[in-house]
Amino acid sequence: MRGVRMHHHVYLSIVAIIIGILGGYGALVFRYIIKGTQYLFYQNTDDILTFAHTMPFYLKILLPALGGMVVGPLVYFGAREAKGHGVPVVMEAVALRDGRIRPRVALVTILASGITIGSGGSVGREGPIVQIGSSIGSTIGQILKAPPLRQRTLVGCGAAAGLAATFNAPIAGALFAAEVILGEWGLSTFSPVVLSSVTATTISRHYFGDFPAFIIPTYRLVSIWEFLFYPLLGLVVGLVSLLFILAVNKSEDLFDELRIPEYLKPALGGLMLGCMLIVWPNVFGVGYGTINLSLKNQLPFLLLATLIFIKILATSITVGSGGSGGIFAPSLFIGAMTGGAFGWAIHEYFPLVTADSGAYALVAMGAVVAGTTHAPITAMIIIFELTSTYEIILPLMITCMLSTLITTSLKRDSIYTSKLTRKGVEITQGWEQSVLRALKVRDIARDQVVTVPEDMALVAMVEILKEEDVSHLHMVGPEGELRGIISFSDIRAALQEEGLEHLVIAKDVATTDIITISPSDSIQDALYKMGRNGVSHLPVVQEDDNGKVVGTLNKKDVMAVYNKAVLGRGLEP
Repeated sequence: MRGVRMHHHVYLSIVAIIIGILGGYGALVFRYIIKGTQYLFYQNTDDILTFAHTMPFYLKILLPALGGMVVGPLVYFGAREAKGHGVPVVMEAVALRDGRIRPRVALVTILASGITIGSGGSVGREGPIVQIGSSIGSTIGQILKAPPLRQRTLVGCGAAAGLAATFNAPIAGALFAAEVILGEWGLSTFSPVVLSSVTATTISRHYFGDFPAFIIPTYRLVSIWEFLFYPLLGLVVGLVSLLFILAVNKSEDLFDELRIPEYLKPALGGLMLGCMLIVWPNVFGVGYGTINLSLKNQLPFLLLATLIFIKILATSITVGSGGSGGIFAPSLFIGAMTGGAFGWAIHEYFPLVTADSGAYALVAMGAVVAGTTHAPITAMIIIFELTSTYEIILPLMITCMLSTLITTSLKRDSIYTSKLTRKGVEITQGWEQSVLRALKVRDIARDQVVTVPEDMALVAMVEILKEEDVSHLHMVGPEGELRGIISFSDIRAALQEEGLEHLVIAKDVATTDIITISPSDSIQDALYKMGRNGVSHLPVVQEDDNGKVVGTLNKKDVMAVYNKAVLGRGLEP
C-alpha cells in the first residue's frame, strides 16, 4: 500500500512538472501576443508614456474601442468564461465542477486578453494567465481521466505556474494557488503546486532573465517612528480596496442592464476608456511604467491622488463592459498610487523620520492586493519576493493585515468571490460546503408520504405506525395541504390514559408549528433548518401547490448522501 501511495506521488509530481512547463510557455506566448497586439494597434511596443504625446487624440479613443469590437464577439461566441477577470471562473470550476474547464478557454483567453490589454484595456495579465494555466492543468487532468481531488490539484498547479511565471515569484505563485484557488494546504496538494510554480519560473527566467517585474527601490526604515504611520496607511488602503471592489461590481451590474447586444459592450467600454486616455494615458494596459515612476518618487502628489480614482474607474469600465483581463495588476497600480500619495504627504510634514514616497508605494501595492483579494499571505510574499529585503516584512505585515481586516469587516466577499456570490454561487466556505449547496432536496427526499386526516382517531394512527416503516405522520386538510406533524412521542402521553383511543383525534396531538422545506432548496438550507430547530425530519412542501406535502427529508439520508459525495470527490484510483 505504501508503494502504491509513493507511485501516486511520483506520478502526480511528473504531471505537475509538465503543467509547469506548459504554463511557463503559456505565459511566454501570452506576453508576446500582448506585445504583438499592441504593435498592431499602435506600431509601438514600449510603454505608452513614451509615445502618447505623438498620437492624435482620436486614435486614443478609437483604438481601445476597436479592440473591444474584436474581443466582444470572440468571447461571446468562443468561450464566455474568458469574459472579465478570469480567476472567479477558475474558483467556480474548482468548487462546483471538480476543476473541469473547457479546453477552448485557454485559447480564447489568450486571444481575448491579449487584444484587450494590447489595445489599451485597463487590466492586468495575471488573471488571464492564471485562467490559461488552470485551463491547461484541467485539460491534462481530463485527458488522464484524473479523479476529482487530483483534477482540482492539477488546476491549482496551472494557476501557480501562470502567476509565478508572470511575476518571477515562485513562492507567491504557489501560495496564491493554495490560498485563493484551492483553499487548502495539504501536503499532497501543495507539493505538486510548488513543483509547477518552480518549473514555470525557471522557464520565465530562462527567456526574460532573473529580474523582478518592477524597478524596485532599495527599501529601508528611516526611523522607528514610521511604525506609527503604517497602521494609518493600512486603514487608508483598506478603504481604497473596498472602493475598488464596489466599483467593479457596480460597473458589471450597470453594463449587464444595458439593452444592447452583449458582444458590443466591450466596444462601448473601450470608447469610454479611450476618452480617459486622452488626459490620463497612465491607465493604459497594465500600467507598469507608471508604477515604476511612483516607486522612484517621480510623480507629483496631485497626479498620484488623481490616478487612484481614475484607475479604479478605468479598470471597472474595462472589466464591467466584458473586456478580458485581470485585476491583480490594477490592484498593484492603485496601491502604488495610494501609497505614493500617502508617503508624499507624510514625508512633506515629517521629513526626518520618514522614507520617500516610493517606500510607502511599495508597501501599499501589497496591501491593496491583500484587501481586494482577501489573500494577505500571497500579497506579503509577492512583495517580499520582488524586493528580496527583510526590512519590508514588518511594515508589509501591518498594512496587509489591517487592509484585509477592514475590507473583510465591511464586505464579506473579495473581488473574486463577489462576482460569484451575485450569481448565487457561494464558495467562501470550501468545496465541502459546495457539495451541500449543489445537492437539492428533490435529489434526496423520499416521496413515500404517509398522510392522515385531521379527524383520524388515535387507535387508527397507532395501527398505521405499526404497519408503515415511518417515524412521522403528516396531518393534511381537505385539499391535501399540510397542517401538522405527528410523531410517536406526540401520541405517547395519550396512550398512557385508558379510554382515549377513540376519543383523541389527529388534530388533538399534532404539532402545528411546522418547519418545512421545498424541493428546490439546497441540502445546506435543510441542514441549517434541522440544526436551528432541533429536528431530524422535514416535510417537503410544494410551494406553488397550496402547501401540498410531496415528500419527506430525513437527516440520516442527508448525511449518507453527503458522505458518499465527499468520498467520491476525494478518492484516488
